[in-house]
Amino acid sequence: MTVAENIIERVRLLPAPLQAEVLDFVEFLANKADAEEREAWSRFSLAQAFRDMESEDCLYSEQDIKEPAND
Repeated sequence: MTVAENIIERVRLLPAPLQAEVLDFVEFLANKADAEEREAWSRFSLAQAFRDMESEDCLYSEQDIKEPAND
């Protein structure tokens, strides 16, 4: 018996209110997994966007950054 089949069989034996709790927990885990996957893709995307930036010429000096803005 697979894990999924074992879960299904055990959930069938539970009263309806506990089945609802199991469903809520499964949805929580699914949302958590989705959020972790989105976070991983976000980190990957940023890493790719900033790849090799260290080797690019700097357009601004530290002094440029420190100068007050002209109103």
